[in-house]
Amino acid sequence: MNVIRRTVLKSAGAMGVLAGLFVTGILKPTLAYASEWNKAAFGAKDMETALKAIGADGAVDSKQLILRVPEIAENSAMVPVDVTSNIPNTTSIAILVMKNPIPLSAQFEFSGGAMAEVSVRVKLAQISIIRVVAKADGKFYSTQKEVKVADGGCGH
Repeated sequence: MNVIRRTVLKSAGAMGVLAGLFVTGILKPTLAYASEWNKAAFGAKDMETALKAIGADGAVDSKQLILRVPEIAENSAMVPVDVTSNIPNTTSIAILVMKNPIPLSAQFEFSGGAMAEVSVRVKLAQISIIRVVAKADGKFYSTQKEVKVADGGCGH
C-alpha cells in the first residue's frame, strides 16, 4: 500500500511542477508544434503550384517509393494511403490529391535515419490521382496512382 501511496504522491508532485512551469510561461506547449509550416503549399489551389511550393516541381519517378491505395475507394471521406520510401536518406514525404480543392493533403519530415513510412486517411472530392513526393539528399522523387470513388465524392 505504501508503494502505491508513494507513486501517487510523486506523480502529483511532478504534475504540480509542470503546472507551475506552464503558468509562469517557462514551459510553453507551442514548442512541441511544428515551428514553421508551408502556407503557400497548403494554400495552393492546384497540383502544379503545390509542387512548386514544396520545391518538387521537377520530381522524377521512382520505383523505390511505394504507394498503397485502393483502386476503388468505398468511402471517399476516408481513403487509406500508405507510403514507404526505400530511397536512402529520405527526409520528407508529401501526399497530394490532384482534383481536391487543396491538393497538398499531408507533409511529413524525417530526421536522423528515421524509417520513412506513413499511413494516413485522405478525402477525395472525385476520381483522382494521388501523388506522393519524397525528398532524399536534396532531390525529389515521386509516384502516383489513380483512385476511383464508389460513393460519388466527399460529402456524399
